[in-house]
Amino acid sequence: MASKTTFVVQGFELKRKRLVPGQRDVAPTQGGALKRAEALATRLPGAAALCIVADEETGELFTATILGTFGEIPEGFAESLLDG
Repeated sequence: MASKTTFVVQGFELKRKRLVPGQRDVAPTQGGALKRAEALATRLPGAAALCIVADEETGELFTATILGTFGEIPEGFAESLLDG
């Protein structure tokens, strides 16, 4: 099993007075993900930079780590990553 690391930027929007996941983008590097998340949070209520490690063939999630958050993110977002 070969694992693949992907850096993801997750934006959050306000819908019906609740923060919900919105725009998602893949970044080439950890630093790039952090910079994109910070920039995105200037246009949206909040954003998070994530590091996702998954099996290349099956897509099975091994780990999901929050590298940084900017602005507001939903309560329980970190726990939701662990729940899959």
